[in-house]
Amino acid sequence: MLITVLDLEREPLEFDLAIDPGAIDYSEEITQKGPLAVQGGAEVIEEHHGPREIISDIRLRGSYQGDFEMPCARCLEPVAHPVSGQFDLIFRPLGADRDAIDHSISTSETEIGYYQNGGLALEDVLREQVLLSLPVRTLCRQDCKGLCPHCGLDLNSESCTCEAASSDPRWSALSDLGSRIKI
Repeated sequence: MLITVLDLEREPLEFDLAIDPGAIDYSEEITQKGPLAVQGGAEVIEEHHGPREIISDIRLRGSYQGDFEMPCARCLEPVAHPVSGQFDLIFRPLGADRDAIDHSISTSETEIGYYQNGGLALEDVLREQVLLSLPVRTLCRQDCKGLCPHCGLDLNSESCTCEAASSDPRWSALSDLGSRIKI
């Protein structure tokens, strides 16, 4: 859904959508399970920069809720993650701050995004918000044993017959260091 300044200048936009799986590409590892429910609105905020320069910012507010799956970081089994959140974002035209004098920015200014060609895609905003809501690393359970580094067998369901990994000979000088150190 393209949100444009021209449309918002006529009237603010309200939306209540169900985004189908596959409509937004999160990454190869993240799968959306079922529709992503999104409600919110968008409006134009005019920012005056001097007597003749008016910058049209887009304020986008909303909430989202959906179910996602990611692979376990150790065994690669899918792990379910329900996701929900709210956002209140400001988008400024790309290049609007180009002539600004270098200065330190406030915390509120770190929340400003940029749009180009007169608008922004709601799907791009939702993609970013969902990715920020998901954990960086996920485990199917705390005691996940992972995959055997030699044969690739899932050690949670079976035991493999691979021998214990031989240590790297470059580390042999450190192997008995623990027995020589007295604390």
